[in-house]
Amino acid sequence: MSNGDAHTGDEVDRIVAAWNTQRPDLDFSPLEVFSRVDRLSRLLDRARRDVFRRSELEPWEWDVLSALRRAGLPFQLSPKQLLQQTLVSSGTMTNRIDRLVGRRLVRREADPVDGRSILVILTDDGRVRVDAAITRLVDAEATLLSSLSRGDRERLAGLLRKLSLGFED
Repeated sequence: MSNGDAHTGDEVDRIVAAWNTQRPDLDFSPLEVFSRVDRLSRLLDRARRDVFRRSELEPWEWDVLSALRRAGLPFQLSPKQLLQQTLVSSGTMTNRIDRLVGRRLVRREADPVDGRSILVILTDDGRVRVDAAITRLVDAEATLLSSLSRGDRERLAGLLRKLSLGFED
């Protein structure tokens, strides 16, 4: 266990201890960080999928609907803006918009500024669904973080932001 914390070891501590025995020549501190990030990512993914399932949404639907909801009134974006926020291909986005229109969670309208372009607009049903999902998501994620104090959460968020920005450079 690293840095002398008096805590019960987790699975990563056991894995690193075994590697230290087998390969004492290596520094396993990166594994202590990224193995935990990977395990937490999988747990978070499962928790999020459960939240979205309870709101009758697929994770990809959540991505599109939440981008529209975050845009604020009148909850509309161009397909190009949606592409930038969701990082999928143009063909994939067209298919996703078609499916969301079919579920009446979004609608397409001609852009009043540029008649050749369309806007994707969140419907009232879509807004109700995404608002319920974000409420459930925040509650579920708060539960996952309940073992950390507010200060610990802020420090962890800051460290993860710093690490994330390092990857983006």
